[in-house]
Amino acid sequence: MDFSNKTILVTGAARGIGRAVAQAFAQRGGTVAVHYRTSGAEAQTLTRALPGQAHAAFRADVSDPAACEKLINEVVGRYGRLDVLVNNAGIYEVKPVKDLSYAAWQATWKNTLDANLVGPANLCFLAAKAMMQQKSGHIINISSRGAFRGEPDAPAYGAAKAGLNQLSQSLAWALAQYNIFVGVVAPGFVRTDMAAELLDGPQGEAIRAQSPLKRAATPEEIAEAVVRLAADGMLYATGCILDVNGASYLRS
Repeated sequence: MDFSNKTILVTGAARGIGRAVAQAFAQRGGTVAVHYRTSGAEAQTLTRALPGQAHAAFRADVSDPAACEKLINEVVGRYGRLDVLVNNAGIYEVKPVKDLSYAAWQATWKNTLDANLVGPANLCFLAAKAMMQQKSGHIINISSRGAFRGEPDAPAYGAAKAGLNQLSQSLAWALAQYNIFVGVVAPGFVRTDMAAELLDGPQGEAIRAQSPLKRAATPEEIAEAVVRLAADGMLYATGCILDVNGASYLRS
């Protein structure tokens, strides 16, 4: 898995899964465009720490269509090409139905769909246009096991990730003729900095027990799945949804 001379844009790369993905590509020779929305200091620190040269940080709110266009134009303008897009940025709002007003219900759906589905869809479209010119590319979308098993306290999140899965499979059909791979990695619970408090608290044991491995995934394990799908030779797997949930949710 050699990504030398390839440019990779990772959204939400300042922390957690996105950070591990950026590191994994850089360790394999790739040049990484580190996207962030608010975590500018973390993004800059990561950019300087990545092995190799020419990495750069880019700020954008992916829920804003104009910002998505500006982001892709900046990356392609700086590097001359875009070989891999990893749509990792997203939000998770815990909004139980019983606690919401109708206005709050509408607000959480708009916020979640804009960040987790419409934004990634716009980036897929814009990246695909650049990749069509190259006649090659990889798009990896980060979904969730919640797309399959449901998210009772965050129904908009589960629906957005299910939509992201279908978007990815539709694009796999549409873009195959241009030698563009589109795939999905669907994690379960991952031990990120943001999840550490929950995993180390009263609910931690129950969460770990969801998997026969008795633990959550590490960000590096999710990153490994991403780089494998983005490697040369994986084109015939286009349209796949790769479950990386430690057998905490099994489907067939």
